[in-house]
Amino acid sequence: MKAIQVRETGGPERLDYGEAPVPSPAADQALVRVMAAGVNYIDTYQRTGFYKLDLPFVPGMEGAGVVETVGAEVSEVAPGDRVAWAMARGAYADYAAVPAWQLIKLPPEVDFETGAALPLQGMTAHYLTRSTFPLKPGDTALVHAAAGGTGLLVVQMAKIAGARVFGTVSTEEKARLAREAGADEVIRYTEEDFEAEVKRLTKGRGVEVVYDSVGANTFDKSLNCLRPRGMLVSFGQSSGPVPPFAVTLLAQKGSLFLTRPSLAHYTATREELLGRAANLFEWVAAGKLKVRIGRQYSLAEASQAHRDLEGRRTTGKLLLIP
Repeated sequence: MKAIQVRETGGPERLDYGEAPVPSPAADQALVRVMAAGVNYIDTYQRTGFYKLDLPFVPGMEGAGVVETVGAEVSEVAPGDRVAWAMARGAYADYAAVPAWQLIKLPPEVDFETGAALPLQGMTAHYLTRSTFPLKPGDTALVHAAAGGTGLLVVQMAKIAGARVFGTVSTEEKARLAREAGADEVIRYTEEDFEAEVKRLTKGRGVEVVYDSVGANTFDKSLNCLRPRGMLVSFGQSSGPVPPFAVTLLAQKGSLFLTRPSLAHYTATREELLGRAANLFEWVAAGKLKVRIGRQYSLAEASQAHRDLEGRRTTGKLLLIP
């Protein structure tokens, strides 16, 4: 089969396209023919070695396709099922062996592209807005990178929950997309101080929660945007990891809460996984949730997809099509 492999950590040029053996599924796995793979920041962290993995490996934590064969212990899916998954590596290839308990059956109305675009970022947005800080009517949330793949979904789910939403973006085109997703206020951080704008928009009170996937560049000001006893949800580091800091800072700024969640801990059981996925598919079917696919690349173009993502030149979801 054709696959992308990382034999040595480093830049996007370390994504090697070529031949690889088709994986043999273990007893609890299914072999899936990959029809589309999602491109996510976690893939770049693994490629650079920021998240350390044994080498070589096939990247890609999210995909959609058709079950080809199943292991002897598998009961969750059968050959021929249309499925999607997240948080199981190996999607940058023609075939992937995936733990069967992590596979989600796609409804007939959901195509493979949407199936590959939704699980990782969609379930991330779901747990952020429904579990980590469960939004309710009257809450105000600040969403960084509001026009990115996850950001657009967080904005929409926050609005479904009845919250007031502020989004930060870098360009007017991204501002338009954030507004279309439902953001009540959009802040161009390249032209405005987002901390000052949040303080102005909330009459100095601050927001209940900040959803921050940017990391180093936004961390300090994100804390300053919170009301007393507010929560900073730091779920990514596209600008680099947050430097160490004294925990007494949280008390000084208003007895704040800080969490660094991971999707794996919010989809730790099949019941929780399927419950979140069911919500997403229901909202998509009802037209409440729109999945924006920003660009599709061939598998051989994986390096370019990573360059575009890390260069913050993208909006919506990026997909690789084997």
